[in-house]
Amino acid sequence: MKPYKEHKISESVIIRTFSVNIPEEELQWHWDEEDRLVEALNKNDWQFQFDNQLPIPFEKMINIPAGEIHRVIKGTVPLIVKITKKNETYTNI
Repeated sequence: MKPYKEHKISESVIIRTFSVNIPEEELQWHWDEEDRLVEALNKNDWQFQFDNQLPIPFEKMINIPAGEIHRVIKGTVPLIVKITKKNETYTNI
């Protein structure tokens, strides 16, 4: 089961809502097959973290290259994000 609710706007745009009731262990490190732009749509105290980097707040648009390991860190209010998928896909050769 996914740690969020998802609403598909188009083939390349989705809205995800993360509840504050999600257990932190469900917010796992992962990577995606395509480049993505992620933008918070609400004021929140959640954080975003790339592997081997310090966490950053969800205050501006975040560019996530395909194949980059990352995670979100739970805050105290729900998190609503808009994810725009780019067309190029990552191939692990």
